[in-house]
Order: sequence, then C-alpha cells, then structure tokens
Amino acid sequence: MKRFLSLPIDWLLLLAPLLLTGVGIITIYTITLNHHEAALAIDQGVFFGIGLVALLFFMFTDYRWLQSGSRLFYLAGILLLLPLLPFLAPQIPFVLKVFGAYRWLDFGFFQLQPSEVFKLIASIAAAGLLASNIGRQTWKKLLGFVLLSAVPVTLVLIQPDLGTASVIFTIFLAVFLAAQPSRRVVIATALLVLVGMVAIWLSLQPYQRSRVETFLNPGADPQGEGYNVNQALIAVGSGGLTGRGFGQGSQTVLNFLPVAHADFIFAGYAEATGFVGSIVVIGLYFLLIQRIIAIARISSDPFGRLLAVGIGAKILFQATVHMGMNLGLLPVTGIPLPFMSYGGTALIIDLASIGILQSIYIRHKRTLFVRT
Repeated sequence: MKRFLSLPIDWLLLLAPLLLTGVGIITIYTITLNHHEAALAIDQGVFFGIGLVALLFFMFTDYRWLQSGSRLFYLAGILLLLPLLPFLAPQIPFVLKVFGAYRWLDFGFFQLQPSEVFKLIASIAAAGLLASNIGRQTWKKLLGFVLLSAVPVTLVLIQPDLGTASVIFTIFLAVFLAAQPSRRVVIATALLVLVGMVAIWLSLQPYQRSRVETFLNPGADPQGEGYNVNQALIAVGSGGLTGRGFGQGSQTVLNFLPVAHADFIFAGYAEATGFVGSIVVIGLYFLLIQRIIAIARISSDPFGRLLAVGIGAKILFQATVHMGMNLGLLPVTGIPLPFMSYGGTALIIDLASIGILQSIYIRHKRTLFVRT
C-alpha cells in the first residue's frame, strides 16, 4: 500500500472523478428507486468497475502509442458512426432507435454509443495531426483539419444528435487553438465556424429549433418544450440551502423531472443536497479542470499537451452545458454530466480519459527524475 501511494500519480486528478462517480451512482439509485428502476444504479456500478480497469490500463501504459495509432482510431470511429445513419440504421438489426434517434449499437450484453467513443477519438486524432506543427499551422493544414472534424460532426448531426455534435466540434476547435495557429488562420477559422453555425441552424429538426426558442422564452410553452426546463428549475429551487435529502425530493420521486438519472441528474442532485451540495460538486469539477490544465502546461510532449487540452475541453464543455441547461441558462440538448449521468459508454470513456491524463503526468514526472 505504501509503495502504491508513493507512485508519481496526480492524486487530486484521481480523487475528483472517483468522488463524482460515486455521487452519481448514489443519485441515480435514489432517483430511480421509487420507479422500480434501481437496477440502473447497479448497471452504473458495473460500468464503473469496467471504467476503473480502463483507467488503470491507460494510466500504466505509455500514452504516446496513441499518437502512432491516431489515424486508425479515427477510421474505426467513423466506421462505428456509419451504421447510425438514418437511411442505413433501419436495415441493421443491432442498431437501436431511442427517442427518435439512432445512437446505440446493441451487442446484447452491452449497448455501445459510438458518438461517446468518438469524443475521445476526436482528442487523439486532432492531437495526432497537429502535434508536429504547433505554431506553424498552414492553410493546407487548416483545410485538412476542417475535413477531419467536419466528417464526424456531420455524421452525428444526421443521427440526429446536436448536443454530441457540438461536443465533438468543441474538442476539435480547442485542440486547434491550442496548436497556436496564426492570426489569419484564426480569423479564417472563425468565418468558417460562423458559416457552419448558419448551415447547422438551417438543417436543425423542428424539435431542436423549438428547444432553442424555449430557452429564449421558457414560459411560451410550459406544457411542451418548456416543461423540462421548468421542472428542473423547480427541483433546483426546492433543494434550498442543504437539500431535501436523497430519495426525498418531490420532483424526482414523483417523476415530474424527466430523465432525471441522465439529462437532468444535476437538478436531481441539487434537489437532494441543496446549494451546499451543488457547490461541492461544482468545486470537484473546478478542481478536475484545474488539474487537467496543469498537466497540459507541464507536458513537454506536444502530443500529450494537445491531448490533455482536448480531454479537458470535453469535460469542461459538457459540465458547463449540462449544468447550464439544468439551471435554465442554456438550451436543453441532452448532454450528460461527466462521471455522474447514467450511461455505460460515457462513464467508461471518461474514466479511460483520466487514465490517459495520469499517463501524461507520470511520464512527465519520470522525465524530471531522469533529468535530475
């Protein structure tokens, strides 16, 4: 035990996600207990065990092998996304349609969500492409990067899944900016982003546009698109200072809050623990992001630095958007809260990402030891 504790590990980086996962499992259990769905918490515990194995594997493996395989990972990710295209999915027996979208591959013993896997692949692929050209991004490299990011974002949008597409886009953009492009390239990128946003808005499904309109005016449709937002706000507000206790909140127990174990888990947790508990969870995410930024800064390897940026951008963006939509500050997009929301693929990938970050940190510490 003493030898394990003496390992060059970033213990805060390890502790924060483990605590968040534990809190998430407890919240899922108490939210679903009265709905005869307590098995979801057991499933999440199993996913946590698998994710912990993935974390340890990547932590004690040199992360740099991911760079050499980045192109293969990207290709594999695209191949996983292709069966989810609406014109192909109905013909494939193991593709699941849930809430009107094709997002899962059902292998019987496990349901895989390829877009969640691609969030990590996006960080690896982007870092692999740009690591050798930090500060020297050419127009040719910009064009290649735009194509690299546009393909998966488009495939996920077609599912349709606007929320996940925005996460993948954010990862690519964060890694690109971390690679220090020139001012002209940044301006060109900004113009491309604006054009892309207009194109995405024009291609949105009616219900997706309605969510944005509801965000701007939640009271316009209180029994329709505005219902979820209003119920989430009631749940958060009813938590008060110290909360109503796990399993005691009316919004979650009486099922007024839809999909409380996933899309609105922060609201369910806030109802149970109140302002104090919410601040604790927000503090854990703040600590986690702070440690990821520190790892990105100390990494002497360009690939490791960009990879850490991509992973950090993913966690920060998802946590911000999820809490924002639970508080009525952002449109409802169905983006899960990292480590806490129910979902096997997401939890395993998030824990694997922590293992990769630990690997970056460990290799940095060993490099310092060798130099001294």
